[in-house]
Amino acid sequence: MLDSYQELLAATIQYLHGLQARGTRFVAVSPTALDRLAERPRPGLAAHSPRPAGSSQARPQPVAAPRTGSPITQTIAPAVVPPAVSARPGTVATTRDTAAAFENLRQRALACAKCAHLVRARKNVVFGVGNMHASLMFVGEAPGADEDAQGEPFVGKAGELLTKIIVAMGLSRDSVYIANILKCRPDTPGQKFGNRKPTPEEMQACFPFLHEQIDLIQPKVIVGLGATAIEGLLGRSIFITRLRGNWQVYRGIPLMPTYHPAYLLRNQGPLEKRRVWEDMLQVMEKLSMPISERQRQFFSKAAG
Repeated sequence: MLDSYQELLAATIQYLHGLQARGTRFVAVSPTALDRLAERPRPGLAAHSPRPAGSSQARPQPVAAPRTGSPITQTIAPAVVPPAVSARPGTVATTRDTAAAFENLRQRALACAKCAHLVRARKNVVFGVGNMHASLMFVGEAPGADEDAQGEPFVGKAGELLTKIIVAMGLSRDSVYIANILKCRPDTPGQKFGNRKPTPEEMQACFPFLHEQIDLIQPKVIVGLGATAIEGLLGRSIFITRLRGNWQVYRGIPLMPTYHPAYLLRNQGPLEKRRVWEDMLQVMEKLSMPISERQRQFFSKAAG
């Protein structure tokens, strides 16, 4: 019935307005839903269009309620689809446009051969992983051996610790975006183990990929992991012990410098963990995320 359709349409619009009022920037829509939207007759014509006997009019599906504290990633049926904000001012892009742009960028990164020595040594280009509409983005310096082998950032022991931190924030790896400045592992000629810092020249060659990722994702907050990453992003030498916990700005986006998870693996003291967690609490506050008393008290004994 047209009345039922209009009632559900009005409810959907009200729900989306509520999300917008709470600061939600995107609602992901599947390609299938977009196809259905393109094929659906306009409501104003439905009452005058004859239907074959026994057929039933397709109805929009109910909108799933968002999970508290997580970015909105649910798929909605095609009743009203708010456009995603494009990376380029003055233009509008759908989720499909963003996905296509991301895939194009990924393919260019996979084919990159700017640094011949890195191309010879790498097993995989480590592009990035996560939600392309994430409000929170983590940026490290470069892949290690585990990341090079699997083609995904932060999958070794440091990555496991980063995942625990993300989960403690009430999020998941799928709801944030994780990347490195350098998309290839720095080569270590003559070494079977260990990693080396990327050079400024290597990072400079790779920055265009990171910048495009940031422009497409448009995160509300970036977390820089470790001194090398922060030095690369800010373009100057820094003391991470002095800068961590103090907001910076990168490409117009609030940037929170903090310790690299690998540093915490080498320094197991609860005080260092507490410092990183305090940085994450600032990030959660900046994103207007709910913070429980239990979260505020993580490692509280170390603070004294």
